[in-house]
Amino acid sequence: MSQAFILYSSEGCHLCEQALELCYGQLDPGKIKVVDIVDDDDLVALYGVHIPVLERLTDGQKLFWPFTAQQIGELI
Repeated sequence: MSQAFILYSSEGCHLCEQALELCYGQLDPGKIKVVDIVDDDDLVALYGVHIPVLERLTDGQKLFWPFTAQQIGELI
């Protein structure tokens, strides 16, 4: 099963943990790749104040926190 979504996140981020739980409620965990932005300056610049961010890989569509289970369902 290939990954279809990326969740941009950071270790220790409680909002990111909440977002991941929401994602797992809507998506097969094998379809989500969690990317910690901390070690990538470009990702920090893009998402540092916005994490968590869920991206659909087929077209780059993104959900910025706060998002709901319904919004994830619509993104799917």
